[in-house]
Amino acid sequence: MIYSGGPIESEIPDMDLGTFVLGGAAALGEKPALIDGPSGRALSYGGLERSVRAFAAGLAARGFTKGDTFAIYMANVPEYAVAFHGTLAAGGRCTTANPLSTEHELARQLSDSGARMLLTAPPFLDVARAAAEHSEEVEVFVLGEGSYDDLLGDPAAAPRVEIDASVDIAAIPYSSGTTGVMKGVMLSHRSLVANLVQAGPVHAFSPDDVVIAVLPFFHIYGLSVIMNQGLLAGATLVTMPRFDLEQFLDLLERHRVTRALVVPPIALALARHPAVSGRDLSALAHIGCGAAPLAAEIAREVKTRIGCSVTQGYGMTETSPVTHLVGPGATAGKPGSVGPPLPGTECRLVDPGTGVDVVPGERGELWIRGPQVMLGYLGNPAATAAMLDADGWLHTGDVAVVDEEGWFTIVDRVKELIKYKGFQVAPAELEAILITHPLIADCAVIGIPDEEAGELPKAFVVPADDALNPDEVIGFVAGQVAPHKRIRAIELVETIPKSPSGKILRRLLRAEPPGRRLR
Repeated sequence: MIYSGGPIESEIPDMDLGTFVLGGAAALGEKPALIDGPSGRALSYGGLERSVRAFAAGLAARGFTKGDTFAIYMANVPEYAVAFHGTLAAGGRCTTANPLSTEHELARQLSDSGARMLLTAPPFLDVARAAAEHSEEVEVFVLGEGSYDDLLGDPAAAPRVEIDASVDIAAIPYSSGTTGVMKGVMLSHRSLVANLVQAGPVHAFSPDDVVIAVLPFFHIYGLSVIMNQGLLAGATLVTMPRFDLEQFLDLLERHRVTRALVVPPIALALARHPAVSGRDLSALAHIGCGAAPLAAEIAREVKTRIGCSVTQGYGMTETSPVTHLVGPGATAGKPGSVGPPLPGTECRLVDPGTGVDVVPGERGELWIRGPQVMLGYLGNPAATAAMLDADGWLHTGDVAVVDEEGWFTIVDRVKELIKYKGFQVAPAELEAILITHPLIADCAVIGIPDEEAGELPKAFVVPADDALNPDEVIGFVAGQVAPHKRIRAIELVETIPKSPSGKILRRLLRAEPPGRRLR
């Protein structure tokens, strides 16, 4: 069965991403576009538009031409938007790198993407230079030093480049897809523009909004959903180079932030951390969560504590990224759901074992089709074929259920399901129960090998209090699940390893030695 989000309200414009996002920037003049949170330094919309043209002119003067790749390797600052859109204005493609990448990881991305130039900041310079040395082709520029200023040319000399929006690549973020190997995701101008058009009415950003830009711009969530969607709407973005709860709360108060797009670990902190108490967050009207499932109970706790709407959405790097979204104006009370598909988006739920579509209420792998889907993986046709079938369906690797009203809930990953005596156990289901325990601050569940059962569910738990009793926790979960879903092992840990987007890094948990507490 195909579930459809219906038609897109407005036609997808046939234009490049930069023109679409910044077409109204000059008219906004001195209105702040981006504010550097730690320093308070602001870049106006007029200044952003001029800087983008100056960046493009500087690249062109250095021989950077259409189809060349520029890499950004730094944390969130206002100049990130300048470099990204300046690259596009010069006809180039931008690859965004995690500033925590190692020399080896960055070198591989630079080589794989064919990057000619790289922009970084002083804290990341040593790794950037070491990675660039693996290739004679990569020239390194540093923000805050003279080399960045050397990149800027005369805005009037910005090149005019013809862009075929459906074919030309705008961004090459890197994703593991359904495997653990990082691959360059080719996102065309059209796929990114289409997703902004699809999601815009649901996000409902306005020029009056102040948006906290805490999620990293190297990740598609921060790049498209926060940076580009916010700039398109004429909102003001307050950037943070990294998440620090105290600074995050300070900025929410100081700038009267109205919209916060976060990941589950930040939502969990807003729900339960004592530092939130006493803060004036009255301007915050909406919190949106994505990148990983947010437990319904945590969503309720945040809503009650902060006093604003809390919703979530779903997407992937490979889908530019949003496919499902619950907006701030949603009236249906379905905490935990990522909502219906966006307009112009089609979905199927397919049994990964049989390839047959499942019925509402049953679990199936989520397949997506729509204009926001990637062109493919850069230089990797085999991986592309494994992800995108001949009919245009993208196989997400995520397990979901859909209700009778067409609202979807993500319940797990296909390859993360635990097989206990032939029964499938979803780690996310157990995590959603564990996190409701008042003495648990965070948790994760994996399968551990067992000769008799095949795999046993094991929980890693971060205690919120020393009084936490692992045996009591096992009983707490057992009282809420079928026998095959019971947790058989508990390990108390200080933190749960997660990616910058909030996804649990289960492979790191599996690499740990046996736990202290087993049952």
